[in-house]
Amino acid sequence: MSDFTHLNSAGEAHMIDVSAKSATARTAIASAVIVLGRGIVDRIYADDMPKGDVLATVRIAGIQATKQCSSLIPLCHPLPLDKVSVDIGRVGDDSIGIEVTCRTTGKTGVEMEALTGASVAALTLYDMCKALDKGIRIESVRLLEKTGGKSGDWKAESGS
Repeated sequence: MSDFTHLNSAGEAHMIDVSAKSATARTAIASAVIVLGRGIVDRIYADDMPKGDVLATVRIAGIQATKQCSSLIPLCHPLPLDKVSVDIGRVGDDSIGIEVTCRTTGKTGVEMEALTGASVAALTLYDMCKALDKGIRIESVRLLEKTGGKSGDWKAESGS
């Protein structure tokens, strides 16, 4: 059980104690890719959607989600976020990519906040477009990079 920090010696889930750790600068970047079809992507970028400004709503949803992470994911520590950015762009003709960056100075990492932001932003994009096509796919949500903390820096390999 020692490999799993969120399990105690009896194998029970618990929130880890970070009180003895030093606060360090930490960053995490996560992404999501949503396949919508070319017609929908064109309409989003033409600001021609029934529910209004899709990209602004997706950006706000991603930011809000990062701030709610510890309420949504069991055992996550609440973190003061120093920066959250949500970047949105086309990925080919039929897809949109969302990239969420979170920064903090704290005792634990911000990977879950960035992943939660990317996930909720993708779900919001789906929700705002589902009236046009029920076949929209959220194809990937993944951590791209993290910096800081005891485990050091990490970056996803290209294409993985």
